[in-house]
Amino acid sequence: MDNIKSYVQQHKDRFISELIDLLKIPSVSADTAYSQDVIDTSEAVKASLEKAGCDFVEICETPGYPIVYGEKTIDKNLPTVLVYGHYDVQPPDPMDLWTSPPFEPVIKKTELHPEGAIFARGACDDKGQMYMHVKALEYMVQSNTLPCNVKFMIEGEEEVGSKSLGWFVEKNQEKLKCDVILISDTGMISNQQPSITTGLRGLSYVEVEVTGPNRDLHSGLYGGAVANPINVLAKMIASLHDENNHITIPGFYDNVEELTTEERAEMAKAPFNLDNYKKALDLNDIYGEKGYVTNERNSIRPTLDVNGIWGGYTGEGAKTVIASKAYAKISMRLVPHQDWEEITELFTKHFESIAPSGVTVKVKPHHGGQGYVTPIDSIGYQAAAKAYEESFGVKPIPVRSGGSIPIVALFEKELKSKTIMMGFGLDSDAIHSPNEHFGVFNYLKGIETIPLFYKYFVALSK
Repeated sequence: MDNIKSYVQQHKDRFISELIDLLKIPSVSADTAYSQDVIDTSEAVKASLEKAGCDFVEICETPGYPIVYGEKTIDKNLPTVLVYGHYDVQPPDPMDLWTSPPFEPVIKKTELHPEGAIFARGACDDKGQMYMHVKALEYMVQSNTLPCNVKFMIEGEEEVGSKSLGWFVEKNQEKLKCDVILISDTGMISNQQPSITTGLRGLSYVEVEVTGPNRDLHSGLYGGAVANPINVLAKMIASLHDENNHITIPGFYDNVEELTTEERAEMAKAPFNLDNYKKALDLNDIYGEKGYVTNERNSIRPTLDVNGIWGGYTGEGAKTVIASKAYAKISMRLVPHQDWEEITELFTKHFESIAPSGVTVKVKPHHGGQGYVTPIDSIGYQAAAKAYEESFGVKPIPVRSGGSIPIVALFEKELKSKTIMMGFGLDSDAIHSPNEHFGVFNYLKGIETIPLFYKYFVALSK
């Protein structure tokens, strides 16, 4: 451990500088205006893997953005770790809420990061966490301590559903053959109390369109006489939850996994301060499904949220208009055993059924994925736990995340390997939001901890 710490301290300025250079490239996969930037980022990732010590690196073309594949083989009889990450990032909007430009990384001190945090889109999700693995490989190669084989699969479409990744995995099962999959695209409880994500929620993401009259209408001449699509959409969305914040779609809860009292008691052992939670978000009170506490609502329970809603006139000043159309983007986070395609179908059928006769409704599915739970008695989990404990001096706590990494379930189906999620971000890192950041401590601590996973995974595999 002392050797790893020494190496990180010796090279930390370079490690930070290299990450900053990567963060400067606006690899927004959701917006075609950034297409060349996404391609440029794949080239940068390829170069970084080559410099870190991979024997073979290639950019693999897909129906969408390319996948960067790399490998370092030292002995085919030894275990193989497959590292997954993504180089694409979320759109930076809304731009006016950033305190510094999203693609001009700066280091600022915060209350939780007194040693500084890197502020930039993608700092934590996922360029910073992905790049930890590249630098961990560099250390193991330079120090001749890599105890097994390693493969890298870094994609450019995670933020838009990983459609090409599924295609790639199905066609390259032999190339990707491994003993365990390692991902850092999650977080931990705090810098003092590490945790390992053992569960992810699934996802169904849709866009809805409500159409009324064949053109925008004068709200004085037609108001009250024709259905207003914006009013109708607002009512339809409001009806998707009842007074207990329970989702009203018929069949939605049919396959929901209900945890036992004992399992919920274990979850409750994770440190959590409700007052601090509310303070961090400037909330007067919490909100959610009746019968569950906050840490259950955002991890083991399914949800339905509107991610965006628009229609009519939203410019400066006033325009008295009844819009012809209204739109919304809606995401549903799902728990294990809920099939995302089935949920999408249930949503579509229900949403169309509750539309009044004065409008027509279209539901456009975007993307989705299954939930995932990894067992804590696996060799991979035990190796990760030992790595965190040695690095932080504290045993990690297993937790279930409210987020989704849709391809994790696909990995198990196609590659027959368990996935271990070693995240180093914090809930406060503002991923998907303005002012996303990643603590310098967290970044360097990840580089220190990851080689320990390799050491213990090989030891436990014997």
